[in-house]
Amino acid sequence: MRLSRLALSGLLVSLVLSGCVPSVAPRSPAEITAAQNAADLARQGQFDRAAQAYLTLATQAPRRADHYNLLAAEAYREEGALDRAAPITAGIQRNELTEDEPARLDLLRAEIALRQRDPAKALQLTTQPDVTFPANLQPRMLMLRADAQADTGDLWDAAHTRISMDSLLQGADRAQNRDQAVSLLARLGAAPLQQRAAAMQPNDPMLPWINEALGRLGVTVAQALPNLTQPVGTLVPGNGANVHEGYKMPAQVALLLPNNDGLVGIGAAIREGFFAAYYQASDTHAPRATVRVYDSGGSAASAIKAYNQAVSDGAQLVVGPLTHSEVMGVLGQSSLPVPVLALNHSENKSLPAGTASEFALMPEDEGAQAADHMIDRGVRSAYLLTSHDDFARRAGAAFKAEFATKGGQVAGAAQIASGNVNYGGAINALNADNASADAGIFISMRTEQARLLLPQLRVARINLPVFATSHIYGGSDNPTADRDLEDVEFCDAPWLFDAQTGLPNYQDVASQLPAARGATAPLFAFGMDAWNLVPYIDWMRNHPGSYLSGATGQLAADTFGHVNRVLTWLKFQDGVARPMDGSLQMDNAPGDPAPAGSAPAPASSDPMQPAD
Repeated sequence: MRLSRLALSGLLVSLVLSGCVPSVAPRSPAEITAAQNAADLARQGQFDRAAQAYLTLATQAPRRADHYNLLAAEAYREEGALDRAAPITAGIQRNELTEDEPARLDLLRAEIALRQRDPAKALQLTTQPDVTFPANLQPRMLMLRADAQADTGDLWDAAHTRISMDSLLQGADRAQNRDQAVSLLARLGAAPLQQRAAAMQPNDPMLPWINEALGRLGVTVAQALPNLTQPVGTLVPGNGANVHEGYKMPAQVALLLPNNDGLVGIGAAIREGFFAAYYQASDTHAPRATVRVYDSGGSAASAIKAYNQAVSDGAQLVVGPLTHSEVMGVLGQSSLPVPVLALNHSENKSLPAGTASEFALMPEDEGAQAADHMIDRGVRSAYLLTSHDDFARRAGAAFKAEFATKGGQVAGAAQIASGNVNYGGAINALNADNASADAGIFISMRTEQARLLLPQLRVARINLPVFATSHIYGGSDNPTADRDLEDVEFCDAPWLFDAQTGLPNYQDVASQLPAARGATAPLFAFGMDAWNLVPYIDWMRNHPGSYLSGATGQLAADTFGHVNRVLTWLKFQDGVARPMDGSLQMDNAPGDPAPAGSAPAPASSDPMQPAD
């Protein structure tokens, strides 16, 4: 693999500065002029001519022949002619070189060795214990070392080497290197990676990379909650005025959303939430971007067209697109001249590009956080009941992975059939009659299904505490129908229950904007957060532990550009969903142990109430 910009920049500096070399003897005016002319040729990209000029200098100035031969070989390398560079490097006397030249020679010889299928030699040249490579050559040295390790079959060390150079890279080079590191780990296979992950401490720096590789292999992995330590936007003194830490507003933002049949309602709800937050932000009197909306069309091709038009129109940040295929199309381009905050994940599970971030309402977030919450509440044995839809399937898989990682055991699992109102078969399949005292039930299903399930659990005399994903909530309070859900705890977006300070009152907004009510309310909140992330996303990616208190949860960005959510927890009481005490207090962030004596109550045994 040739990391073109990285390698080119380093070698070009060497080539164009070749006139400024330590001399063992004074150089004649003719030699100085010839060296400057050769450097000019290299600067102009005429590497073949530059190489020939340096070779001529090597014959004309034999006391500096090794210096000029190295420059000639490097020029041929930039021309893509390593075969012509090889015999030149073979004749260079390393001990006659000065400053960074010996290290540059070693790297060039290592690259030639890789081309000649001699990775052992390349590895030896890049792991010399008595050679220190200058900082500007470190990325190239590590890249060549990783390639040599991979070619010798040492995939783990090759991945580790690439990960070690992550902080040294930027932009497309960083994105390419990350993708290759994850690809190397994925080549090890799921089982070996899972074994390594199981032996690691939770804070092991390799663990997130292993999880990315496992995800690429289709394995659902445990999701550690982000470590939320510092909210963004903290007021700090700045040039005589108060400024918000991390706040960087682009001048122009493009919003890419689909406006075609089947997606128009979803796009409209997100767009309305986006602009509701945009106009609410005017209260802060902070600078705001101008926003232009583009129809992303629902396909990869149309989304790419919309992105390119936004770039042409002067956008400095693109928010969107929305669908899997749109995101895959835009992020799959060879370059992204303008950063992207995508509103979904790519279908191919690849990492976001170096200038891209991804924000989505993921069922995996809810399943994993339900597992953490149950562990915190003292549940160690879980029974799963889920519907057949994709959201429930993915939430259930994430629950199992996280619950097992935290020491829990899944004692039984079953699915309820779509269109069926008698769940007796699924309940019997759980074999929960003799459940242990530390058992609980995790469900992921829609409101109507949950309202049918809970009474049937009670009829079966299964009185275990029940925990659920957000789909259990119907979008508005219905005390009569939801009496059957008494004491069920579930996770959801805090703003929908006015559980997040600093945001407009939910009921006030919902009374004016229909998109903020009912089934589209989570999408409206999602749109709000998409805008609120705009000035802070760069800061969050570069400052682990920073978070944004958003409408859909506490938002934090990981090193790969994924925006993760920490949800709030609610409980049905008297048929009304109410935030649980302390669910958003950062001193008791999710994942902390529950206080003694705070065991969850079983689902209510109140008699069934008639539905509306």
